[in-house]
Amino acid sequence: MSQFDDILRKVHAYRPDDDLALLQNAYSFCIERHKGQERLSGEPYISHPLHVANILADLRLDPVCLAAGMLHDVVEDTPTSIEALQAEFGDEVARIVEGVTKIGRIHFQSPEEQQAENFRKMLLAMVDDVRVVLVKLADRLHNMRTLEYLPPEKRQRIAHETLEIYAPIAHRLGMGKLRGELEDLSFQHLEPDAYAEVKRAVERRRKVNEEFLAEVQRLVQAKMKQHAIPARVEGRIKRLYSIWQKLKRQHIAIEQVYDLLAIRIITDDVKNCYAALGVIHNTWRPVPGRIKDFIAIPRPNLYQSLHTSVIGPHGQPFEVQIRTAEMHRVAEEGIAAHWKYKDGSGATIQDAERFAWLRHLVEWQKEMRDPGDFLSTLKVDLYPQEVYTFTPKGKVIVLPREASPIDFAYAIHTEIGNHCVGAKVNGRIVPLKSRLRNGDIVEITTQANQTPSRDWLAHVKTSRARNKIKHWINIAQRRQAVEIGKRLLEKEARKYGVVLKKIADEDYQRVAREYGCSLADDLYAGVGFGKFVARQVLAKLVPTLAHEAGQPSRLTRTVKRVLGMTPDVAIQVHGYGDLLVYRARCCNPIRGEEIVGYITRGKGISVHSKNCKNVQNLLYDAERRIAVEWTGPKYTFYPVRLNLLTTDRQGMLAEVTAAISSDHSNIQNIEARTGDEQASIEVTVDILDKEHLDKIMASLRKIEGVYHVERMVKA
Repeated sequence: MSQFDDILRKVHAYRPDDDLALLQNAYSFCIERHKGQERLSGEPYISHPLHVANILADLRLDPVCLAAGMLHDVVEDTPTSIEALQAEFGDEVARIVEGVTKIGRIHFQSPEEQQAENFRKMLLAMVDDVRVVLVKLADRLHNMRTLEYLPPEKRQRIAHETLEIYAPIAHRLGMGKLRGELEDLSFQHLEPDAYAEVKRAVERRRKVNEEFLAEVQRLVQAKMKQHAIPARVEGRIKRLYSIWQKLKRQHIAIEQVYDLLAIRIITDDVKNCYAALGVIHNTWRPVPGRIKDFIAIPRPNLYQSLHTSVIGPHGQPFEVQIRTAEMHRVAEEGIAAHWKYKDGSGATIQDAERFAWLRHLVEWQKEMRDPGDFLSTLKVDLYPQEVYTFTPKGKVIVLPREASPIDFAYAIHTEIGNHCVGAKVNGRIVPLKSRLRNGDIVEITTQANQTPSRDWLAHVKTSRARNKIKHWINIAQRRQAVEIGKRLLEKEARKYGVVLKKIADEDYQRVAREYGCSLADDLYAGVGFGKFVARQVLAKLVPTLAHEAGQPSRLTRTVKRVLGMTPDVAIQVHGYGDLLVYRARCCNPIRGEEIVGYITRGKGISVHSKNCKNVQNLLYDAERRIAVEWTGPKYTFYPVRLNLLTTDRQGMLAEVTAAISSDHSNIQNIEARTGDEQASIEVTVDILDKEHLDKIMASLRKIEGVYHVERMVKA
């Protein structure tokens, strides 16, 4: 049976009354347009769209969605236009394909800008038709399954993007099975050594674990039958990426992972779910604090299940998940399990709830022009939401883990957030930076004269709160920067006897355009923020002063000479002179890393790694950002702190120091702490550049018993 025949057979099984002529036409069209094209694996290109359609068929989606899945690359990879697709297959198919198609034919300033615009387009298309993202997820899943054929650098980029964007989107849509495979495939390419280590640990125990699960399944099945609870019992071993995340987060050994092994009890109704939970707790001792009721309070992606961890036979801990058959289908397939296109009916209240987060995404993305800000905020907003809090009236407010009362205030209303002065949690006054926990009842106190503080940005976790705070601060700071900029220009003008009021508006506009500003106020703000030098702006406004006013001041020249800021400094600012540059202490960037500069008033340019938490968490506004690059000599050493999580065994420290020395690096400091048969080693080493750092970290990961190696940066 051919791949396409297999797709037809699946669709006919779950949609026996549908006319499948649309799929036949899409298949023929696809073969014709992709004729002669090959994938990097050497397979005919047609195999990819067929695999995508097959994944969609496994999700039991409609023929329109499958046709779009087969045709999703014809606009991007062949001369076919959207209009031609629309004429041949109708509006629905064309709209989905257009939503999936990358904006590859428009010129962008940077790959980051292109990536941001692709996601903007996809999010907007998702609002009208969720099938856009379902096709995109199926496309990404098959590409991840065949990632080994791509060059290493491209593999890393795609795997990173999948882990940060596509897997969380699948999670937010409740598609647990697809999300799990995307995470494991990304993990395999991003952390191959850690992946191999975790896989070996799981495989060593696989036979014992499978025997244990089989024994528990038999016992549970017998107990359910004894209590007349209809049930299907399944066993599962936790996915590799999830295991690794838990080992890394909690610094524990694999034997201490309570939910490494799990069984699922799938029954007929909610009443029997709770009855089954009682049977389990009467059979084995539950682990305190490990009982979660996601049936009474579903997760934001509408996932429902009862979770408990128990100590089973032979003292082995395992997790039990209890749900109905419908809940199980939603847990595996998410939005694809019950959505409005399946039977032609309208959207349900649950569908509306499921997409509330998407509407919020679309709202703030319209206001966000900077691609770096957009991508960072998108990643923050896609993180799983885990904390369930309540208003005094009992309304549930779902927030990300470690959210603060400030997040809670903005979740209720923007004005409450902007004027928030205090909070009570469970009747007690707490600081606004406190972390909320499950079940907290939160009451917010406001005052009319209170305004948001920049310090709040360090304590909020939701994109809504972050963007509202930034919006308020940016307006206030911009107004202040314009005034400061005007005063600085006036002060500089007085030195040369220039009257600024006599300079024509056209000259201000001309100079503003030279600096990439659309308005004169933008130019003033740039001077006020410290982005532009007042003396140099004046030199452009009054060309007769160009030579004298355009020169750096004697003080600036002296400071640069004392600090060694000669033309061969390690970092250079694009397009601006007379600016002091220094590396930020929070992330301590090293040569070879992508860097970004931020103007700090009175201190010059602070240079951060693009991956710095302060940058990722959007603690800086776009107007203060400035392009910087590495330059000058390449023999500067940078101190970098590394943290290793290892087994506690004799000779480990010697092997670590030997690995670092063999890679031609000096050790400035090393400390080790042990406990629970594990060791935490903190070492500061001299690093030349990112390539040198990657080489050392790779060598350390190869040491037997090293679980995890990470670079330490200040928060």
